[in-house]
Amino acid sequence: MNYLKTVNWLFNQLPIYQSQGKSAYKKDLYNTLLLADYLKNPENNFKSIHVGGTNGKGSCSHMLASVLQEAGYKVGLYTSPHLKDYRERIKINGKDISKQFIMEFVKKHKAFFEENSLSFFEMTVGLAFEYFAKEKVDIAIIEVGLGGRLDSTNIIIPELSVITNIGLDHVQFLGNTLSKIAFEKAGIIKQNIPVVIGETHDETEAIFHKKAKEQKSKIYFADQIVNKVLDSDLKGSYQDNNIKTVMKSIEVLKASGFNISNKVLKSGLLNVVKNTNLIGRWQLLGENPKIVCDTAHNKEGLTYTMRQLKDECLADIHIVFGVVSDKDLEKIIDILPKSAKYYLCKPNVLRGLDTEKLARVFEDNKYKYKVYNSVEKAYLAAKSNANQKDCIYIGGSTFVVAEIL
Repeated sequence: MNYLKTVNWLFNQLPIYQSQGKSAYKKDLYNTLLLADYLKNPENNFKSIHVGGTNGKGSCSHMLASVLQEAGYKVGLYTSPHLKDYRERIKINGKDISKQFIMEFVKKHKAFFEENSLSFFEMTVGLAFEYFAKEKVDIAIIEVGLGGRLDSTNIIIPELSVITNIGLDHVQFLGNTLSKIAFEKAGIIKQNIPVVIGETHDETEAIFHKKAKEQKSKIYFADQIVNKVLDSDLKGSYQDNNIKTVMKSIEVLKASGFNISNKVLKSGLLNVVKNTNLIGRWQLLGENPKIVCDTAHNKEGLTYTMRQLKDECLADIHIVFGVVSDKDLEKIIDILPKSAKYYLCKPNVLRGLDTEKLARVFEDNKYKYKVYNSVEKAYLAAKSNANQKDCIYIGGSTFVVAEIL
């Protein structure tokens, strides 16, 4: 199989959460452990940092990778989902995994994958761990896919665990309260391994303290410790919390023997996009009108981006907006600016919410909107209607952003 056929085969094996949702969620690590054993446990052959949380885990992962690259380390980076190309998920020093490695990995192990009905995510985690081990990375930043306790990445014993924050997202899997979700996220805290928590919440602080105590792990709440926020090339206002999390994480790594100077920390934070090729985080796509896209897709994330949008745009706001079907629109709708003009669309994935259902919520809440049958047509309409002083925002879902990048 060539690269395209190989990737299509990976996507088509079993329902995967990225496109189909709940039917893809597995409630144990049996298959992942089976695969790791079959591959001779590549995850034991490199150091790692495990990054979980509701929002910001992708940004924090890329920031950490950038800082460690600036410090001279060979850094693996595993994140999900991808925006344009499957290879974005697995990088070393900002460079995507090769097509050849993916094809050879699948060809070599295809019979085992099929025999054991492994999921897309399980196979991809195995691929990442095998790649990092064979390429002998100094350290790999491993982003949790969903939750923590039962996530396929949760077979590593990292140097540090990081939990950015807790919000109400993926409640059908993780629970419908902050405390239930925190319990799942806390599952990545390992015996005698320090953990950095990005944000303190009354409902979750005790849960993290309890888990850390059980595991004899030192725990640090970054927002209680870090006062001064360093500059970054990631310009979303929500990044302040992520930067604090990264700054404290780097301090903990330094205490354990990593050689990272303050100069390197500053440089790493200022060169995240250059070092890691991160896209889709408050990304400026044009001026006059100002065009911004962002992958924020839940209440907590959209609260920040909408506030920043209103602060930065003094003229009319045009919003290209689409969501996935498991999103609770009633929790999101009040965050969206009433004065904006909305261009509603459905992202081109199975989980995409039909525009008819989306429009009904906007109609009931008396928002100004028009419906388009593709993200591209919605985007083109917004550009044709916006004046030079206006702003265009594209978001609501990672998949909406992916279609215009």
